[in-house]
Amino acid sequence: MQAAGKMPAPLFTSMTKGTFIVLDGIDGTGKSTQARRLGDWFISQGREVVISWEPTDGPWGAKLRASASSGRLSPEDELQYFLNDRRQHVEELIVPSLAVGKVVILDRYYFSTMAYQGARGLDPAEIRILNEQFAPVPDLLLILDLDVDAALGRIRARGDIANEFEKRESLERCREIFLSLKDEPFARIIDSSGSLDEVEARIRQAM
Repeated sequence: MQAAGKMPAPLFTSMTKGTFIVLDGIDGTGKSTQARRLGDWFISQGREVVISWEPTDGPWGAKLRASASSGRLSPEDELQYFLNDRRQHVEELIVPSLAVGKVVILDRYYFSTMAYQGARGLDPAEIRILNEQFAPVPDLLLILDLDVDAALGRIRARGDIANEFEKRESLERCREIFLSLKDEPFARIIDSSGSLDEVEARIRQAM
């Protein structure tokens, strides 16, 4: 229950000029598609939009993507690669774009690192601390949530074979970590079952 006289925290209140939105969740929940749709909506409202993703296509991100099929790094090395990749992303794209008033929409951010490396035994809270030393907190975090069986079904339906990041046990633990963020004032849990239009409508309502 909300305390008397206490107003709910408003969305989009970062110290930057722009708007920073992250879509996150386990694999198969439709983050990439909804990020594009959200970007199109902001463009229709006259905003300049940057859509990006993590791991990035930079050198550290390329190594992380390769490890999904060639064999995962140790948890500690994997975390360090993500930190290196994200620091470059923040410095070269995210902060400069926000500083000039653009809408930045990310498909994955450090919440995925908390989840996926947390599922390997690292402490999600410690991972968050390491990231928030340099990575800005988003104005809005949209966690697209889906039952793991349904998510794996979507992964198979698009012709992909589950990689090392998409094993059932790992995804179950990742989902738990994502859902543990539900009480953060900037986070919204979005049911990503149903059609693309239905999920988009839920996102718009949450905003």
